[in-house]
Amino acid sequence: MLSEARNVCEPIKPMLSVTAGKRPEMVIFMSGGGSNAERLLERVRDCPDPPFHVAALVTDAPETSRTRELGARFDIRVIEHDIRAFYHRHGETRVSIATPRGQELRGLWTNELRALLAETSVDFAVFAGFVPLTNITGDFPCLNVHPGDLTYRRRGKRYLVGLHTVPIERAILEGLDHLRTSVIQAMPYTGRGDDMDNGPILGISEPVPIDLGELTLDECRRQFEARPERRPKGGYGDALEDLARMHQERLKVHGDWTVLPPVVFDFAEGRFGLDAEDRLQYRLGRHWHPVRTVVYDKDGGREILFRETVTPA
Repeated sequence: MLSEARNVCEPIKPMLSVTAGKRPEMVIFMSGGGSNAERLLERVRDCPDPPFHVAALVTDAPETSRTRELGARFDIRVIEHDIRAFYHRHGETRVSIATPRGQELRGLWTNELRALLAETSVDFAVFAGFVPLTNITGDFPCLNVHPGDLTYRRRGKRYLVGLHTVPIERAILEGLDHLRTSVIQAMPYTGRGDDMDNGPILGISEPVPIDLGELTLDECRRQFEARPERRPKGGYGDALEDLARMHQERLKVHGDWTVLPPVVFDFAEGRFGLDAEDRLQYRLGRHWHPVRTVVYDKDGGREILFRETVTPA
């Protein structure tokens, strides 16, 4: 569904420069089961002329992720850089950036990752369930799948942000009736809480309904209030977290798998850009249009959410 919008005359910088006759090189970063990576690779395999080439699969968890399996299945090079082994070699039992030492090690780990990627041509990357925060996002564009609708705001800020099941729990506790997956460009992490999940929102999935089952919203809120201040290792173990995990799996199937492949294809075709104020633009034909984001549905449709052009008073 396309709505009317005014074309802009200001210069637009494509988020990925596309050279005629040359497909951009992409790498996929993953830490676990890799279902998002798998769906993307299947889409590439089934496309007669994909707009990009998958150069490598990269993992921080070679012994527990499915990276080797997917690399063999799709005949793609695998690059392994075990983050837990790296931290342990440097005397740390916990993989964290909560301390200055942890942040220092994350930087050293990222530098080693850069060295491993040096022989691979990388134009952009996709984080498909990649856990470690890393500032390799400043080296080339990195697209990240997020289990929350980042267009939803509270007090002017993105509200459904965070790690683990936090975005889904926030949506439930907010009383929303649906979830969405977002695909953003991941930005370098500065260590401040307010810069998480703050990149341009390239696309969101269609709504995925929330079903509280036998719980009520008041019960969910009471469980949240009863939690300890710090999240225990392995999670809280309450019914709210169980509910959020169930919805996270549902969102993966009906959200992640719907929005990620077409966003990556659009990105590789050079359809996303930024104006002089870093506001998102989407190219339709030969023209750029100011947009808030693009909604992708399971049937391959796109609804362009145009951004209103505001004239200064």
